[in-house]
Amino acid sequence: EGKQPSMATIVPTTEEDPALSVVRFVSQLAWADAGAEVAEPQVARLCTEAQECMLTGRWLDLASLILTSADLVFSKVVDKDVECIYTVICNLVTKSENLDEILEIIKLVSSKVTQQPNEKPALRLKILFNLYNLLEDECGRFYVYMKALQLAASGKVTELVIPSFKKIDSFLKEWNIGVQDQRELFLMIFKILKESKSSGKESFNFLTKYLATFSPEDEHAMGEAKEEAVNAIVEFVKAPDMFQCDLLEMPAVAQLENDSKYSLIYQLLEIFLTQRLDAYLDFEAANSALLKSYGLVHEDCIAKMRLMSLVDLALSESGQIPYAAIKDTLKVNDNEIEHWVVKAITAKLLDCKMDQMNRVVIVSRCTERMFGPQQWEQLRSKLAIWRENIANLTNTIQANKITEDAAEAPQSVRARRALVSENSRSVAS
Repeated sequence: EGKQPSMATIVPTTEEDPALSVVRFVSQLAWADAGAEVAEPQVARLCTEAQECMLTGRWLDLASLILTSADLVFSKVVDKDVECIYTVICNLVTKSENLDEILEIIKLVSSKVTQQPNEKPALRLKILFNLYNLLEDECGRFYVYMKALQLAASGKVTELVIPSFKKIDSFLKEWNIGVQDQRELFLMIFKILKESKSSGKESFNFLTKYLATFSPEDEHAMGEAKEEAVNAIVEFVKAPDMFQCDLLEMPAVAQLENDSKYSLIYQLLEIFLTQRLDAYLDFEAANSALLKSYGLVHEDCIAKMRLMSLVDLALSESGQIPYAAIKDTLKVNDNEIEHWVVKAITAKLLDCKMDQMNRVVIVSRCTERMFGPQQWEQLRSKLAIWRENIANLTNTIQANKITEDAAEAPQSVRARRALVSENSRSVAS
């Protein structure tokens, strides 16, 4: 009573094929309670069957045979031996040369490993990543990776997969997957990051990657993205450290503009990205219940809108913002003006100096709230002006150099003549 169940351990006995050893071990485990008279013929039958599969190259049948009782392994075998058993099972994918058969083996193994995600989830995850590393086929690798993410989420061990998200861009190049698979991947990563309370920017990044996969041609599929588009807007408005996004440019978000259910939340995004505090205050006065229903706090929205409005002022005031304009636009007292400028500097929204004598803020750089076609056009114009200025400067330098060279030429001729004359006198003497 109260006794822990004894854990079976693999004891290598002969030089037989590792797969056959695993079949024998798992069969003995499965029939252990039936008594020797019943168990021995059953184990012998299964081993004979396994040998036939190996001789005829039926690797999927062999995997199926072993995996039938393999769920017992997790509860009755020590962890390092579980890993050994599954390494042998996973290795069957390297035996077959048939891609369809390999994919079926992958599905079979993944299904068995993910069946009970709450029992030793970290060990199960390790087995899946071992399987991943054995695979050469991109399709199979993507399948196993998705199964690993699902297992990590269900087994509450997402901290073991989150570090791999930094490599997603290189994985995508390697897997070469279609748009639908990309959507599934980005959404799964977003949910894992959101659940794990990771950085809001990280989870938002994957949510926007998901939304960016929809193009205007995807009208039939775009409906599925409505909820996530709303999620993205709420995430952006809530985040105290995000002041720039391209959501308005995305068809998946633009579809909300005329949506009977979500048009107001789209209007809120427009206010945050293109308007100022007064527009937000008018919106809140008419829609305070809506904001609360999305968990948006009015005071936090005001604080963020003040910073966004300050950025807008910086962009429209040609590099100099009068204190009076800040006071009026941000609706603050005189003694709060510099506090909000400092907050904008701290948030890296502005590079500027405060001229307290003349009561103006001199802006040298500010962050755009969104970067769409208009901003690209402005950047193109600036680059054209810079290119022209650099060309003029280069021409001026070259012209000055030619003038200097021309002025120096007679001097160098005179210097050479003097040198020749000096040498002649030395020779004569």
